Amino acid sequence: MTGPPDDETRDRIDDELPDGEPPEDAPDGATGDPVPVADGGFADESAEPHEPRIAFYGGKWASTVPIVFFIFWAIVQSGVLGIGDTNGLVIGALVGTILGMFLVRGDWKAYADTIFEGMTQRVAATAIVAWLWAGMFAETLQVGGFVGGLIFAADALNVGATTFPAAAFVLCGLLATGIGTGYGATVAFVTLFFPAGVLLGANPVLLFAAILSGAVFGDNLAPVSDTTIVSAVTQDADIGGVVASRFKYAILAAVPAFAAYLIMGSVLSGASLEGAAALRESATAPGLVHLISMGVVIATAVAGRHIVEAVSWGLIVAVAFNLAFGLSSVADILVFTTTSPTPAAALPFVRVGETAGVGGSLYSGAIGFFPLIVLTLLIVAMAQIMIRGGGFEAILEFLLDSVATTVRRAELTMVLGTAAINGMITINTAAEIAIAPYIARLGEKFNINGYRRANILDANTSALGYIFPWAGGVLVGYQVMVGPDGLGEQYGPEMVVNPIEVVPYVFHGWFLVIVFLLAAITGFGREYIPDRISEEVSRA
Repeated sequence: MTGPPDDETRDRIDDELPDGEPPEDAPDGATGDPVPVADGGFADESAEPHEPRIAFYGGKWASTVPIVFFIFWAIVQSGVLGIGDTNGLVIGALVGTILGMFLVRGDWKAYADTIFEGMTQRVAATAIVAWLWAGMFAETLQVGGFVGGLIFAADALNVGATTFPAAAFVLCGLLATGIGTGYGATVAFVTLFFPAGVLLGANPVLLFAAILSGAVFGDNLAPVSDTTIVSAVTQDADIGGVVASRFKYAILAAVPAFAAYLIMGSVLSGASLEGAAALRESATAPGLVHLISMGVVIATAVAGRHIVEAVSWGLIVAVAFNLAFGLSSVADILVFTTTSPTPAAALPFVRVGETAGVGGSLYSGAIGFFPLIVLTLLIVAMAQIMIRGGGFEAILEFLLDSVATTVRRAELTMVLGTAAINGMITINTAAEIAIAPYIARLGEKFNINGYRRANILDANTSALGYIFPWAGGVLVGYQVMVGPDGLGEQYGPEMVVNPIEVVPYVFHGWFLVIVFLLAAITGFGREYIPDRISEEVSRA
């Protein structure tokens, strides 16, 4: 999702490593500190069996009621009723959390404290920061004509509607791999490449799914992705070795995914947008200057800088280009609207209007994610309730004790267990942190190498975090479509895709899960601990 931990966080991770040495030199860069394992968070609560902090009527399993109710609500809302509304999911999460309270035995204080405890997890803050910065950056590129530039370039290069989804998959995968954040790449591509592709005639559902597939690829493979860092560190493996060992799995999933997007691009028809032809004809090349803005972000992130710093530099360059080349006005970037004329109205970022307020790309790029931010905090809180109440531990102990009886079944348990947990804890890094100690314990029981464990752990949390319609990776793209001044308002309802519709078409995500299911069954790529000794933990 984002990037590697800082020095303080590495010290905290040390306490959670299964049997390894403390990480000495994880690479600097991307989004620091996504692994708050010693802050009362996910990993420390599942590292060893313990008595639940919250007692429920019905035992440990009752602690899963809030998050199970939320998933049921999401399925009914999105799948049955066809309503892809983030605000509706917020209500479902609130109702589920309240229902869980009535199952608590004794004082409700511990339950209430756990809600606050979950909401203050820094793993949620990591995703939120990525969304806010990426939203401001992408929106600023949009007002600078980057979408028009992409349409111009696609026409010039003869990239049509049928090939655009496949191209978006590859390009989004490259961006996500470079900057280490699938969420940030999703925001950028849905804001910029999605409308360009739809205006060219690409199928909106397929194109959205292709962007999500690219985010999966980058989240899974990027050396500076937080899912890569967490999977390596918690399984006592070096990051460089983990990335090298998982490349074969990523390519095995990516090649058929690329082919599937080429085939389905010619099968599925595009949307019919009123005025699309006029918009295509008016597309001009100057907006392509923002390829440099995106290049600044990628180069800065690859150089090892914090993702906030990398995107901030890209934002500064984008604003400079907009103003220097006349691609947008100051008011397009930031504007204060007042209802009465004042001397300040002469300023380029102040105007007089009927309603007072603040606007511009910086404002709309950030404000659109507020419902998703609230939902994320509630999801992490519900996950913390399940952990504190023992439900998470009960699920995994059942898998460890009753299902994983051979090496093959142990690896299948790893694959299916991570899938199940990611279905409930839909912020992929949080799900990975939660289950990582159990993967380590199970792998060591059957002598499975740390590289193999890390790859199984990361594949599902990366993939399914962009497939389920209530997952963070899907909703962040959807929010770009429906937020204030979103794509739906700018271009029309054809630019809004119900999250449930993309589920079958996130090809790289599904193929990655299938690759690891087959690898577990056949033994492809399986390594045991004596087969290869990890380099210094977290050494890139």
